[in-house]
Amino acid sequence: MSVFETEASEPMSAAGKPLTKRGEATRRKLLEAAEDVFADLGYHEASIVKVTERAGVGLGTFYLYFDSKQAVFEALVLDLNQRVRRAMSEEMARATTRLEAERAGFAGFFRFTAEHPALYRVVREAEYVSPGTMREHYQRIVSGYEDGLRRAQADGEVDPGLDPEVTAWTLMGIGELIGMRYLLWDRDADGSAHLPDHVFESVMRVVRNALTAGEGER
Repeated sequence: MSVFETEASEPMSAAGKPLTKRGEATRRKLLEAAEDVFADLGYHEASIVKVTERAGVGLGTFYLYFDSKQAVFEALVLDLNQRVRRAMSEEMARATTRLEAERAGFAGFFRFTAEHPALYRVVREAEYVSPGTMREHYQRIVSGYEDGLRRAQADGEVDPGLDPEVTAWTLMGIGELIGMRYLLWDRDADGSAHLPDHVFESVMRVVRNALTAGEGER
């Protein structure tokens, strides 16, 4: 039932060459550092030096993987996108119905958001720093969502009168705003966050009613 399969993209150097295992590890370290720096400081206050200091690598090493601050920022947006889709896909893998898949997918999204609040700030800044990358982030998620909804409609699990594209954007919007309200704004003193059970169940009731309204639950 997974609809968020992530494409297998081979990590490349700044020169466009495939990386060794060691190179992949260094690139990953830079992206993790960039996640922290951009989340803490924002794009304009962040710098390549701060990223390399956080990663514990030399400035020259950075340029083996990225040619600018914008390049690492854009790579981070797509990396977060790939990881959040993977988190959702892994949760949905054992679902046998569309509603089970929705429940699992939302759980995976909320869990990832709780652990990576940078997703919000980074993607929002992308609207101004790299609009095309922000758009790609959302379209990659919606594309898989639409496909899954269409299959569920064909199987009779989802109201056939729903527009899959509109429904996908609507459900994605629900997840993003609920995550912002309860996982970004209500973080504990230690930085952790957890979605209250009653909030999750309320979201699932909305989703269930929305997807099955054509089956007599209007």
